[in-house]
Amino acid sequence: MVSPGMMISERYEIIDKAGSGGMADVYKAKCHRLNRFVAIKILKQEYSSDAKFVTKFRGEAQSVAGLSHPNIVNVYDVGDDDGLHYIVMELVEGITLKKFIEKKGKLDVKEATGIGIQIAQGMEAAHASHIIHRDIKPQNIIISKEGKVKVTDFGIAKAATSNTITSNAMGSVHYISPEQARGGYSDEKSDIYSLGVTLYEMLSGKVPFEGESTVTVALAHIQEEAVTLDVAEPGIPHSLSKIVQKCMQKKPDMRYMSAAALISDLKRSLAEPDGNYVMLMENSADSSPTIMISDSELGDIKKEATKVMPETSRREEIPDEDVIDPKLEKILKVCSAVVAVIIIVVILLIIGKVSGWWGGKPSGKPETTQEPQVTDSPLPSEDNNNNSLIEVPELKNHTLEDAERILEEARLKYDPQPVESEAEANMVTGQEPEFGEMVEEYTTVTIYYSQGEADVIIPELENYSVDSAMTSLEDYGLSISGKAEVYSDTIESGKVCGTEPVAGSAVKKGTAVKILVSKGPESKMVKVPNIVGRSVSVALDRLAEKGLKGNTDNVSYIYSDKYPKDTVVSQSIARDTEVEIGTVIDYAVSLGPKVTATQEPDEPTPEPTEDVSYVYKGSVTISGNPFDFADDKGLITLVLTQDGTKKTVWEGELGYDDFPRKFEVKGWSENNGTVTLFLDGAATGNSYNVEFKKVSD
Repeated sequence: MVSPGMMISERYEIIDKAGSGGMADVYKAKCHRLNRFVAIKILKQEYSSDAKFVTKFRGEAQSVAGLSHPNIVNVYDVGDDDGLHYIVMELVEGITLKKFIEKKGKLDVKEATGIGIQIAQGMEAAHASHIIHRDIKPQNIIISKEGKVKVTDFGIAKAATSNTITSNAMGSVHYISPEQARGGYSDEKSDIYSLGVTLYEMLSGKVPFEGESTVTVALAHIQEEAVTLDVAEPGIPHSLSKIVQKCMQKKPDMRYMSAAALISDLKRSLAEPDGNYVMLMENSADSSPTIMISDSELGDIKKEATKVMPETSRREEIPDEDVIDPKLEKILKVCSAVVAVIIIVVILLIIGKVSGWWGGKPSGKPETTQEPQVTDSPLPSEDNNNNSLIEVPELKNHTLEDAERILEEARLKYDPQPVESEAEANMVTGQEPEFGEMVEEYTTVTIYYSQGEADVIIPELENYSVDSAMTSLEDYGLSISGKAEVYSDTIESGKVCGTEPVAGSAVKKGTAVKILVSKGPESKMVKVPNIVGRSVSVALDRLAEKGLKGNTDNVSYIYSDKYPKDTVVSQSIARDTEVEIGTVIDYAVSLGPKVTATQEPDEPTPEPTEDVSYVYKGSVTISGNPFDFADDKGLITLVLTQDGTKKTVWEGELGYDDFPRKFEVKGWSENNGTVTLFLDGAATGNSYNVEFKKVSD
């Protein structure tokens, strides 16, 4: 029985119960190790006793723990203590979007659009990490007291869909995509459909499809067309109505292809509410909304509609709150209005530049048109073509370990994803991109492999100490078969560099795992790879593969007719030169061809300048307090963004009493910059403008 004052894992002290969902209870707790308040979600007993579900639940939560975004509720920790399985998350004091809609009836256009943009931004960050929510709905959106919109339970819905949980199916079936209702494959575009339904409800005050049962509603998502918003609510702008209509297309490939594309149109709708820029694909003759469904299909839909869809949202609103905080409502409206004004100004500036209204010439751009002496010329067979692509190898029917090795040899990254399958455990059943597709090197390939009848997924332990790795494996119910020392160019000596079986392997509890410990590089010398003609990200990956580093703090930018924008044009040490592991390589990046007086470059990246006689100093005052309580402490990090480059300019442990506080920061030019505040490695959403002055050193 969980009660106030109880300690979990000798770290989290339960303060009070914050809410309850279909499969878990949520408590406010205090983390005594980091001295901060958190939300801790504890699985209900009926799910804690299901070992297969717990394994999947933990795996999904761990995959989401790597996400850090201002519009996502951060996951800090996953664990268990004496039969209690829990997830520790960021504590957000506020109200769910569902409750917000219920109390207001419906939201005004700018308010709803602003909230929609923030939800989509959270989705975009998750999708970039190949994490699909699968249960986007107002109950899973929290609006903090400061007006920040946060999506919760990313990834957890996937775990839930493997179990039959009927506690709140009706709450989710109103927002599921047609492919989910059919029990088919869901991807990023399924989340976009659900966000479309959420936007529909925000703007009209009601969901597009109603019914007496989950099956009725699920069938409506598959067969019926929703009344368009501008018909249901005549005051809704035409552009916004079409945006929602595009999100809610029955066929996934007729929706927005990405959250980024949706965000772009939502922002544009604030500036051009009556514009006709939203393109809806034509329905082919066989795409009529009237779809005949067989008895077997109907049975599948009934099964799916009454299946998962749990109430996974975290109820963190104040229980006795009967009215909406006027301050919160005002913040949301003001933020939406500010966004609209900014977008209009940006559009005017772009039009002005294209039309030459402003005159003058670009500032902060290098004047030279001469390219530097390139120290490395690409080989005709490998590097002469900057756009050289790699064919994705065949992975199906290989073991997970073999698939990872094949991708490494092909200079591709991998993201293993366990799936339920009748195939033998750890056999690859699918991949994205598919075999034969041409992609850039170091592209991430998703490996879908069979989980079989396994109980545990072996965790990723690279860079762990040996003791920490052993503890982690034992926590998963695995045994240690021993240690083996191996050479590694990328992991420092004494740290864990892998396991046998490999991380991600699906195994039974009690399986013996060998820990691989780095002996450091086999040789202290390594040949420098060619990075000329490569995109910056690929260049840095190439260097890291060899145990080398790119000097991201001192990048030169030059105009180039030969190399496209944002590709490397030269490197400080020529290819095939033998250098020590860890050597830092300087490089220059192309700004593209130099423009004439009548042209403007496409978003030029100014060159960070360096002057041995002068320094560029600025200051930022943080008047608010990143901590909530007087005894709070944590690691504060300030990251400066200036001239297209980011760098940590201050880091240290501070507490509540250290704020307000003024920080002195050093830049690399006289151009203004932005400082972003991080607390314990997580972005707080607070940014500050900094003006720099050139002063004598």
